[in-house]
Amino acid sequence: MTDQLPPSGTLAFRDHLVGLVRAMAPAMKERAVVYDRQASFPFENFADFRANGLLGVCVPRRFGGLGASYADYIRVSEEIGRYCGATGLTFNMHNATMLWCGQVADLLDLSPADRDRHEAIRTEMYRGVVEDGAIHSQPFSEGLAPGATTGVSTRAVPVDGGWLVTGRKIFASLSGAATFYNVTCQSPGEDVIRLLGVPADADGVQIVDDWDPLGMRGTVSRTLLMADVFVPHANEWMPAGTYNQAALRYPWLFLSLCPSYLGLTGGILDTTAAYLRGELPGQVTGPRRDHAIKQHGWAQMQLKHQQSQALLYRAVDEAMIDPTEQDLVTGWAAAATVMDHAAEVASLAIKVCGGQSMQKSMPLERMYRDARLGSTMLPWSAEVCTERLGRARLYDADDAPATVTTGGHR
Repeated sequence: MTDQLPPSGTLAFRDHLVGLVRAMAPAMKERAVVYDRQASFPFENFADFRANGLLGVCVPRRFGGLGASYADYIRVSEEIGRYCGATGLTFNMHNATMLWCGQVADLLDLSPADRDRHEAIRTEMYRGVVEDGAIHSQPFSEGLAPGATTGVSTRAVPVDGGWLVTGRKIFASLSGAATFYNVTCQSPGEDVIRLLGVPADADGVQIVDDWDPLGMRGTVSRTLLMADVFVPHANEWMPAGTYNQAALRYPWLFLSLCPSYLGLTGGILDTTAAYLRGELPGQVTGPRRDHAIKQHGWAQMQLKHQQSQALLYRAVDEAMIDPTEQDLVTGWAAAATVMDHAAEVASLAIKVCGGQSMQKSMPLERMYRDARLGSTMLPWSAEVCTERLGRARLYDADDAPATVTTGGHR
């Protein structure tokens, strides 16, 4: 019962949530091998999320969910990524919508009519998650521009009862697994973004292209095509223009990909420690922990992990609406650090553990590949964040580039 849970934001509550994930750890680690080899979606993990309530972790308690805040969720996502990075990323796509429509929407300025309509719509959306086990995907990228509210060519033409949506989204994670594909789009004559839930089983929805990537193969992020797909008014998850406001005034949710990679980094440390202690299954050598050169590499790995964790926790724990430039510097630094350090720690792990770690029978081989991809993920990729950090605090308000003076958009 949710009324018996510790209050949101408390250590006891976070320990409870993380404990739910840790109970799944043995199964998730075993399944991760299969999902990577087959490039298949983690259906079994999501079935477990339904069973233990984590599918509704970010659904407010008054709607039947566990009521995690964004900061609570970061700890949950990190723990999932520790055992299966692809599951962590796909779980994030689902929860991002829960947070946009919940905690973030509650911070924004909506008219009384929009607030009432949003409340009615999200009540039903949350009910679908909690009672029916609905899974939400959030494919925003079209490959046209890196900004969160730019490069949107998907169109929603108004018709009786809703819209006809036509467009293309790339890297549509949860392809073939989601109940709804929640897409950003625009209606003709409007300059604001709409966030519409496209039913996966609707006429005109098509999943195309092969999926055989380097890493994070279990995300199954194929291409989503929509051709005059009818989306009812009841599936407009946020009032028109609210996503624009959310992305500008609370851009912290663009850090939500980071805990999956922070958790992956922690998983790499777990694996390396087991190797150095001579306890890694399949290991052909004995303990190596007494070698000074191994200890040096191990120390470097732990330093990078601690730096990443501390910076991400600080950015999210201190997140507030309408961030200043200095606030955003912390966020951009957190994103770049977490993503770059994941790859660097994975490389160090290969060096520390030696040639056997490159065998596909060993978990580090998969983790190494998974870790390469975090720095490329938009809208706050490592390149984008580094560019913004390079300009921040060097300009006055009247001559600053747009990437500095706004909530992180080009």
